[in-house]
Amino acid sequence: MDKLRRVLSGQDDNEELGLTAQVLDASSLSYSTRVKWFVICFAGGILCSILGSALLFLPGGIKLFAVFYTIGNLAALASTCFLMGPLKQLKRMFEPTRLIATIVMLLCLVLTLCAVFWWHKKGLAIIFCILQFLSAINLPITHAYSDGAVCQR
Repeated sequence: MDKLRRVLSGQDDNEELGLTAQVLDASSLSYSTRVKWFVICFAGGILCSILGSALLFLPGGIKLFAVFYTIGNLAALASTCFLMGPLKQLKRMFEPTRLIATIVMLLCLVLTLCAVFWWHKKGLAIIFCILQFLSAINLPITHAYSDGAVCQR
């Protein structure tokens, strides 16, 4: 409310702040809000993945399966951005200890959709979805390993 009063009265001092500080100030969320949106996004991702798995058994459902499963994994991956922020998440994902796991995960997401829509290879799409699942499990393990939570260096 104070910020609104400052802007309306012409006393906004954001001009002195850098662009990064302005963006961080405008996008800061409370801890409880971050946790709520993390849970919502993660649950939505799981729901999409389960829905995609159920659609697999419909005639021609492989395309829907691939799309929903990929969207579900993207939502679950993006949900962690609410906990630590998108920039910090991206920096941590591309650290040297996590780089291979990140590249495999992102590559599997893209290749799943390519296998279904451009190459029309159903078996290959299933393999890439399995690799998505395995890399989605591996990514948090590499986070825990590189943070020293699993073993001491």
